[in-house]
Amino acid sequence: MEQKNIWNKYDEETMDKVNVLSDEYRCFLDNGKTERECIDETVEMIEAAGYISLQKAIEEGKKLSVGDKVYYVHMNKSIAMFQIGTKPLTEGMNILGAHIDSPRVDVKQNPLYEDREFAYLDTHYYGGIKKYQWVAMPLAIHGVVVKKDMTTVIVNIGEDEDDPVFFISDILIHLAQEQMKKTAGQVINGEAMDLTIGSRPADSQSEKEASEDSEGEKAAPEKDAVKKRILEILKQQYDIEEEDFLSAELEIVPAGKAREAGLDRSMILAYGQDDRVCAFTSMKAMLDLGVTEKTVCCLLVDKEEIGSVGATGMTSLFFENAVAELLELCGGYSDLALRRCLQRSCMLSSDVSAAFDPLYAGCFETKNAAFFGHGIVLNKFTGRGGKSGSNDANAEYVAHLRHIFEKEDVSFQTAELGKVDVGGGGTIAYILAGYGMNVIDSGVPVLSMHAPWEATSKIDIYEAYRGYIAFASDADLY
Repeated sequence: MEQKNIWNKYDEETMDKVNVLSDEYRCFLDNGKTERECIDETVEMIEAAGYISLQKAIEEGKKLSVGDKVYYVHMNKSIAMFQIGTKPLTEGMNILGAHIDSPRVDVKQNPLYEDREFAYLDTHYYGGIKKYQWVAMPLAIHGVVVKKDMTTVIVNIGEDEDDPVFFISDILIHLAQEQMKKTAGQVINGEAMDLTIGSRPADSQSEKEASEDSEGEKAAPEKDAVKKRILEILKQQYDIEEEDFLSAELEIVPAGKAREAGLDRSMILAYGQDDRVCAFTSMKAMLDLGVTEKTVCCLLVDKEEIGSVGATGMTSLFFENAVAELLELCGGYSDLALRRCLQRSCMLSSDVSAAFDPLYAGCFETKNAAFFGHGIVLNKFTGRGGKSGSNDANAEYVAHLRHIFEKEDVSFQTAELGKVDVGGGGTIAYILAGYGMNVIDSGVPVLSMHAPWEATSKIDIYEAYRGYIAFASDADLY
């Protein structure tokens, strides 16, 4: 089946909408480089559209009815949004589920040290990265430091033009003979990915008072003087002590704003598009929905890049608990009602797919690859090595989605993640499928996925947004 480029599908008026959505998306990326920042940005947007906190609704004893919009934030890293439909919740929901964590470098809990008059932060990388891509480039620090008195200090250094940036050093090519003999996975060692944050020593009191001792020799330099200056800056600017790193979550990400790419401005180049491109379009689709028959849910979750584990990952019970509370506010909670609601739901696991790259064509099987400018991607299955770890969507469900997309003139393509024995990957799809609901992966094709800077096509972003609206409005297999 022939794949078609869809750039010429739209008239000038619609192309204006494509560019407006792209501009909004770039702002979302710039303001949401961490999970916490994504949650803050999302809450601000959805509250402006009339959403209220589920916890507030519970406290006020509010009974939810058709058209009501509520949200539940879990540990400031995951969120579930609901718009109540005309049908009972026991007939299921239409769910858009994406993740908002991205590969990065994290600061360890006891990180600050000095070595040969350089100050460093010790790190541990998060998710699947090519370590060599993160050296010798400007980096920013985002996150929070929570002090013993529970005061939260928000950290965001490296994004404003007047901010300093940071870097992970690399050996110069002139001395890299041994390094160049190593495989790509060994070129940079994980323990060598420490962040350089300073090189100027603190002012020494002994140097101020006397530059020489009684024998005419200069006074010995103060030990760890560079580290001392860094601690002075942290205390002065953030009121942070060294021990406060113990209860900090600091993420190292590429510094800089999302940019339009290409002379034709057809693409977006930015950090974290896996999977914030699908998170944004899913959330935006929720905001632009009319009244629907089935209740619609948008899930934006943490920890997908490391297996969806932990209290804020999809394997936790936070989503199930939120749906239970929703049923109670709709006047019909029971264990059976919860099970019926989840099993009868339909879901798009809104996650990105690998875009075909002509420079690495040997990794792809072109009949089953995702192409830039060809629309939203359906991945019937993911996994690796014989579909291991995959959700494999039912043919009936795929046919149902084909019908919906074709009815709404949504351009879509189907794909898998590379050649059969080349690699593979996974998403949150299999976790939600564990409830017995219909689930399929559906998202935007991405070039240079998991690199510090990833590329997407504006037209694919717009088609994903349209596809999510069509699905949320019409999907119903029960």
